[in-house]
Amino acid sequence: MFKKILLLFRIGKKLAKSGTISSISEIYNPPILIKIFFFILGFSLKEEKQKKIEKPGEKLCSSLQNMGTTFIKLGQFLATRPDIIGEELAKDLEKLQDKLPSFSKHEATIILKKEFGEENLKNIYEFSEPIAAASIAQVHFAKIKNNGVNKEVAIKILRPSIQKVFNEELDALILLAYIIESIAKKTKRLKLVEVVYLLKEITNIEMDLRFEAAAANELYENTKNDAGFKVPKIYWNFTTEKVLTLDKIEGISIRETEKLIENGIDVKKISNNLIQHFLRQAVRDGFFHADMHQGNIFINKNGDIVPVDFGIMGRLDKLNRRYLAEILYGFINRDYKKVAEIHFLAGLVSKKFSVDEFAQSLRSIGEPIFGQSVKDISGSKLLKQLFNNTEKFNMQTQPQLLLLQKTMVVVEGVARKLNPNTNIWQVSKPILENWLKNTKDPLNNINEKIKNASEVLKRLPELPKIMDKANEALTIIAEGKLSPNSAPYYSLKEEELKMKLFRNNLISAFLVLVIFLILVFK
Repeated sequence: MFKKILLLFRIGKKLAKSGTISSISEIYNPPILIKIFFFILGFSLKEEKQKKIEKPGEKLCSSLQNMGTTFIKLGQFLATRPDIIGEELAKDLEKLQDKLPSFSKHEATIILKKEFGEENLKNIYEFSEPIAAASIAQVHFAKIKNNGVNKEVAIKILRPSIQKVFNEELDALILLAYIIESIAKKTKRLKLVEVVYLLKEITNIEMDLRFEAAAANELYENTKNDAGFKVPKIYWNFTTEKVLTLDKIEGISIRETEKLIENGIDVKKISNNLIQHFLRQAVRDGFFHADMHQGNIFINKNGDIVPVDFGIMGRLDKLNRRYLAEILYGFINRDYKKVAEIHFLAGLVSKKFSVDEFAQSLRSIGEPIFGQSVKDISGSKLLKQLFNNTEKFNMQTQPQLLLLQKTMVVVEGVARKLNPNTNIWQVSKPILENWLKNTKDPLNNINEKIKNASEVLKRLPELPKIMDKANEALTIIAEGKLSPNSAPYYSLKEEELKMKLFRNNLISAFLVLVIFLILVFK
């Protein structure tokens, strides 16, 4: 625990030097006790000289950027929690760039040797210098000999000692969060300790590259028959906790519109396909890539969409998939009564309200959107307004749907950069229509019931272990919360108990010291 305090002092100096505390003070007015606490710890509320940035949120973003991996990840995580920091600050923090200088090829080779052994290392050759470096890992190109076949691959390698540094700094921040909550009782509602602990859980999952490999593999299996969408293949013989090996992408970044056109790629078709593949994965599979920004999407020579970086994925259960498809399809057809009825049937809206009253509120959202020009119509904007509206009717929005809505914002933005006149409704309608038709088909329903029944029977002997660890990990990421019945939740409670004991011991030690001084010097 004392090691955490020493680290807390070092972090305090970094915070003061970067101007982070100054930026936070501009956004929030900390209680006087917190200011005193920062002063005692050696924090400075005086901002050091840095380039002039007008908005406090942008200044905070810049400060966190200069602080390294832990604080970049903290900022990115808080960007997904507008319920804690507010919409405007969350939007500013979305601009955080996950980029750091690369580590050497020599260090990367040492890691490969440690992970695979000297003999197996011979199956990796033409290993390149780093071609991309982020806060947690970097990527190299290479060739491998896999089951006697030569393959061109991309190899993602964790930064040396990143887990140790990250966990130590976050442990110190958990202690800081606990101290702040103890001093300023009003901050308890923000659940600062839980927020930092959840970031620790999520990023430790991200730092185990086997989880990312599993996510990529699941998406590959789900989409292998989808024309126009190609997920790189994972090479499990060359994948460990610290190394991920997958097919090398031969393609053009989706951000290079002119280059795509020069190579004969139909960008309008790509724009439509991007939206359709995203929706298909969400409603059909309940599993989607939740980080679909321009840097993570390539187009190969055949015009196929090729995603990379599978660290952040989203999951939707059957109820939420049905809900999403029905409401979007209902809005497309401007059938507000049907959308309202779906909310009531699903038990999402209290029966003390009337269907007609709720339908009227939905109309107030839908009609203004349909009155806009094609290029301004947005499915993500509709969902955001819907989720805001449902609060008035005591409906609790599912975190998975919020993640989907955020991803939809990004996907629509990328699609519109390729074709500003993409008609979101026209593109979405066939996907939703086909899925709803298939799920309502009697034969399909029978097959689904048989499949579910056989799955239950097959897994009865292992019922106590049915909560697979990988699925639990991805659910934590998708939901952005700790379940009261989960192992991470109990670990958090254990950590809080340790901090309470430490606090009590510290107070006792202080009182003993005071009594000793009184007795000696009286």
